[in-house]
Amino acid sequence: MKRVNIKNIVLGEENKVAGFVENIRNKKAMCFIVLKDISGKLQLTIEKEKNPQLIETLDKITVDSVIEAKGLIVQSDYVKLNHMEMYPTEINILSTASPSPIVAPKGEETNIDLRLDYRWIDLRTDKNTLMFKTQSYFIAKCREFLLQKDFIEIHTPKLIAAESESGAGVFKVDYFDRNAYLAQSPQFYKQMAMAAGFERIFESGPVFRAEKFASRKHATEFTGFDLEFSYIESYEDVMHLEEEMLTYALKGVSEKYGQQIKEVYGIDVVVPTLPFPRIDLHDLYDELEKRYNYVVDESEKGDLTTEGERLCQKLSLDKYGHEFLFVTGYSKDCRAFYHMRDEKGVPCGYDLIWKGCEITTGAQREHRYEILKAQAQEKGLDEDVKFYLDFFKYGCPPHGGFGIGVDRITMLIFNQGIKDAMFIFRGPDRLNP
Repeated sequence: MKRVNIKNIVLGEENKVAGFVENIRNKKAMCFIVLKDISGKLQLTIEKEKNPQLIETLDKITVDSVIEAKGLIVQSDYVKLNHMEMYPTEINILSTASPSPIVAPKGEETNIDLRLDYRWIDLRTDKNTLMFKTQSYFIAKCREFLLQKDFIEIHTPKLIAAESESGAGVFKVDYFDRNAYLAQSPQFYKQMAMAAGFERIFESGPVFRAEKFASRKHATEFTGFDLEFSYIESYEDVMHLEEEMLTYALKGVSEKYGQQIKEVYGIDVVVPTLPFPRIDLHDLYDELEKRYNYVVDESEKGDLTTEGERLCQKLSLDKYGHEFLFVTGYSKDCRAFYHMRDEKGVPCGYDLIWKGCEITTGAQREHRYEILKAQAQEKGLDEDVKFYLDFFKYGCPPHGGFGIGVDRITMLIFNQGIKDAMFIFRGPDRLNP
């Protein structure tokens, strides 16, 4: 008999199931086991007098052991767990578990760093299973949205010959007889795809940032969801595509997992309305000062401060009744050299802030070779990015795009820190497990 997932068991028939033992109550005459697999939970009920062949096995089962069981599935109004139970006639222990090293005293939560030391055990919880099912579905809905719009999924190299983001730390690695770098972004190769005539591309993959930090939103390795597309008229086209994609994906998440997220986390998944509000950075600072007495020195107003970013959550809700806020009008000193600039020299780009946290930087790119080369020289990068500049010497359409931090999206959906929102966290002091 083949094993079936608990969600697919058939009432009134013999089934074979397998999973982790979430709980066991082994009494003198009866034994009750709650078995858990990725799809659900099931109570196993064993009357020892009727099943003496199982007694020795039952005495060896511990919490978190992996077992398989075969038996009749019956409906029962007395069983709170899905109102059904199995009467096993066979039980086999596939793996015996030692006592968990991350169990906290009742009413307390285990320290996050200890839980990360034993992440594979920590991930077994219902809360974490739901989080990563949701993350997977969110990416699937983004992918679905883009494929419907004729985007091509590509996979760019993560070992590169030059730094891909100005101002961001880079990991240098030995590459045979020379240096290489771990990609801080797929940016250059996304744009190469535009020069290749692919017109519409996206990628989901790892991103590396060699930055020392101490915040709830940073990691040295994370998952980015990036896209680029050609023949745009302005960066408004980029913002429009992003707001449509995020609304589509969050609507899907709400429909599939919204009720479970509400039950397990006590959080509502809010599906945003279109369009998302937009505000110029200078207007933003004026609003923050007027509404919340937040004052920033003129020298800092070319970029969004950490506190300003945090206050965007309150401003967006107070002013627009919306969780998302596009911020435009950043200084060229704070943006990458490849961002197109308008006639006033202002970069044609934006950040998207959600719940007081930046989740996206997007822009129209400079596709004209001579202008792009001059902007690279201005930042002292022309020789380092010569291979990239060559992409634009042989014709390239106007284009733009953005990148989303998948882990930050997950973090914000569930109101968690980044360490909880990543499958495996990487930071300045963590390389294991």
